[in-house]
Amino acid sequence: MKDRWLPVGVLAAVFFLINVIARLVIQFGFEDDVEAADRVSLIMFGVIGLILAVIAFVYARRQPVARWGGDVAVAVLGAMALTVIVGPFISGSYPFANGAGEFFSQIWLYAGFAGAGTLLGFLLVTALGLDYRSQSLKRYAETKLAKPRRVVRR
Repeated sequence: MKDRWLPVGVLAAVFFLINVIARLVIQFGFEDDVEAADRVSLIMFGVIGLILAVIAFVYARRQPVARWGGDVAVAVLGAMALTVIVGPFISGSYPFANGAGEFFSQIWLYAGFAGAGTLLGFLLVTALGLDYRSQSLKRYAETKLAKPRRVVRR
């Protein structure tokens, strides 16, 4: 049980740590500059998407999607909940300080970048033919071709 959920928790913690770093950079470096704060937030979402693309690429080579997809989804949902609910308290605010629109736009941005990053990594590994299923089919075809043809006599 621990072997399955520890990586999920670590991944969620890494994503939340990225958010904390972005919030601290905004708070100490760009407190009054809204445009720069938006850029830092987009960079944060981009980094999360890039990390998920790499994770999807690596996991898709080793395991079927049904095995790793749920784990990654739970990690992303956990990190997203921490980011939108706990994250604002780090920068001295609260979740709905800028209104419900800002709150939900943060959720949509997080989900969009996370989904796009995961999809990009998975599509890349599939296009290269390195995913778990393609490799299984390749091994199956090689074993079928390696057997000699059976001759049937009448």
